[in-house]
Amino acid sequence: MHSFARFLLVFAVVAAGSAFGQAIVLKDGNRVFSSEFSISPEGKIVRTIQIGENKATTILDKKNIDSLEWPYPAELTESADLLAKGKTDEAIAVLKKGRDFFEHFEGIEGNWYVDIYFAYIEALNQGGKFDDVVKSLPSLRALKLTDAQKMRLRIIQLDIERQTSSDYTGVLVEAQGILKETDDSAIGASLWALIADVYSRKKDYEKALLAYLRIPVFYGTQMQRVPEAELNAAKTLIKMKRYEDANAFLARITESYPGSPVAETATKEKAAIAGMKNVTDEEAAAAAEKPDAAKPKDGAPAKPTESKPKA
Repeated sequence: MHSFARFLLVFAVVAAGSAFGQAIVLKDGNRVFSSEFSISPEGKIVRTIQIGENKATTILDKKNIDSLEWPYPAELTESADLLAKGKTDEAIAVLKKGRDFFEHFEGIEGNWYVDIYFAYIEALNQGGKFDDVVKSLPSLRALKLTDAQKMRLRIIQLDIERQTSSDYTGVLVEAQGILKETDDSAIGASLWALIADVYSRKKDYEKALLAYLRIPVFYGTQMQRVPEAELNAAKTLIKMKRYEDANAFLARITESYPGSPVAETATKEKAAIAGMKNVTDEEAAAAAEKPDAAKPKDGAPAKPTESKPKA
């Protein structure tokens, strides 16, 4: 009896594995598993058929495909993990590979093309690949997006406006308006990163710092946004001349994200402010008001030092 029960358990596990495996479902009901096909350099779906000890290949016509049986793509999981480690370029490469694969099945039920392509554009935007994002927007708008993706597209477009317009007030008003429309943590983290950058451009560093810090504090589940937010917070502290505070922040970043571009940048920033002390607002104001007699005006030659001839 126990053996029979064990057999049923094993059978259930195997059946579940088959049901949720990676496969193309044909219109005749047959399945072609991922190990049985590949994509040729020309973009054709090549099916490999085992006949005894021999193998034969055939081109699978897209018209004969009914749907895909594909679990949550590894590319989405892997890219999110890389972004959480501050490795944006590597995440972009992973998503591009996934996009290129699923593009061959665009329009087929069960395909992950839209999700991966959208994640790819967001990663490009997060990585500062401005030109690539702008070029990709027309094709992104043409896709059938969910309501959540449409809202995330609004953020991408607003982010482009942030980088191309000086209407900071308008950008802030729209960003804060979107925040009131949703409680989605991914959208919230994206918006606060945008808001923080606008404040930084306005040189309102106190508000910029608080906005950057909201991401790790209130949106910690969005790990892909945290490394960049922490680095930008440290850079903002440097602009505020809070060098000792920034130094502590940068040290933690290098320890938290070893081997990443974020850690490399933090190391360079840390070296640049090594040994510098915090400057209070009063000290900064006094330094700004103090005339620098030895420094010539821009474009003017330095005046020679006056000296009286010896008697």
